[in-house]
Amino acid sequence: MSKRILLLFISFFVLHLSAQKENISSYNVITINYKHNSKIFAYAEGQLRGIEDFSYPDYYELKGGIGYNLSKNHKPLIGIGRYVSYKNRSLEKEEFRVWLQDVYDLKAGRFKFENRVRAEKSWFYNTLKDENSDRIRLRYRLNVSLPLNAEKVEPGTISANVYDEVFFVTTEDPLFARNRVYAGLSYQIDDHFGLASGYLWQREFAASGNKNLHFVYLGLSLNIDRTEPEIKGLSDLD
Repeated sequence: MSKRILLLFISFFVLHLSAQKENISSYNVITINYKHNSKIFAYAEGQLRGIEDFSYPDYYELKGGIGYNLSKNHKPLIGIGRYVSYKNRSLEKEEFRVWLQDVYDLKAGRFKFENRVRAEKSWFYNTLKDENSDRIRLRYRLNVSLPLNAEKVEPGTISANVYDEVFFVTTEDPLFARNRVYAGLSYQIDDHFGLASGYLWQREFAASGNKNLHFVYLGLSLNIDRTEPEIKGLSDLD
């Protein structure tokens, strides 16, 4: 019965995309988390997305940041990144971004609730129009994770993960620019490597018309801890 329900759900989802003339896109992430000591940590991340065509990448980003553990559950960070998009297999837009981030975690039993707030400043160059522009954006994400076969995340643990993230652009209309929802599973291979996969839905709001994006998410994380052999979380999912 459960297999039939799953098959019906997949069939309904595919038919819905066909009716809406929407396609499946790819969202691939590699993240490196580095803990230097009990207070200072850093991360680096690369993303490759196929938005218009699942098998042909037309967007990538490279970014990193340095953070500080104010407490076990409170971790502010400053980040910097480069973001590039393509249109019809030609370079369309380049972005340079800096941001301030604050993360506060809460736990209830085996559930972990991660509250993340970001304030971003971006500078763009549109190569097709030869135009420069900038943007200020605010983001909030509530991420909920739950280990399914263990009391905490350790080697061999499978976890469920869902999040909802909202985006507000203060320099453009409309103010509410994007909503991003994710649901998936992760697997902690060992003390250092983890895998995550799931479905990510993104709604773009614009004066010219709204747009839905449907991503198959695949993430690989590498955790390096110089202080003690402790399991860390999976990808930043951005």
